[in-house]
Amino acid sequence: MQAIIICGLPAAGKTTVANIIARKLGLKVLGGGDILMELAIDQGYDAHGLSWWDSKEGIAFMKQREKDPEFDKEADKKLTEKINAGNVVITSYPAPWIAKKGYKVWLAASIENRAKRMSERDKSSLSACMKVAQIRDAENSKHYKAMYNIDFGNDLSPFNLVIDTNDKSPEQIADMIIDQIKKEK
Repeated sequence: MQAIIICGLPAAGKTTVANIIARKLGLKVLGGGDILMELAIDQGYDAHGLSWWDSKEGIAFMKQREKDPEFDKEADKKLTEKINAGNVVITSYPAPWIAKKGYKVWLAASIENRAKRMSERDKSSLSACMKVAQIRDAENSKHYKAMYNIDFGNDLSPFNLVIDTNDKSPEQIADMIIDQIKKEK
């Protein structure tokens, strides 16, 4: 089976949906963030857990990555190898634009719903999570524009499927993706 690549803005539900799809199809899950966290640990950061990216340290690493594109290039090379091999569900920001293979899905969600998800996940205030989402959106947009000339969050041209997640459960979203992939076989 070709790789399934799940993308969307921070806290759109990528990891949750990817894990459900992987469980239902018997595939492995790999996140671009996982590879970047390994690189962050190598740099001396205490990078663990999904909420790390929303922390001051995670944002500091994002700023360090802006100064040294080798972090991303190394992670993206590893992701592309996994995508080419198939039989995996990948969560990644740039992979849909840089990988030639894979079934590519964009999960769309309002900033309000994403902040609410962050708040529940990270046990933080909704207002704090709104600020974090705004910062991460701006930083990701700037970073991937500079790195790959990607209009992140606006250019949906590489995607096979775009799903508005605002009024759907992760289970419903995963089922929609699996059903669409089966239809397109």
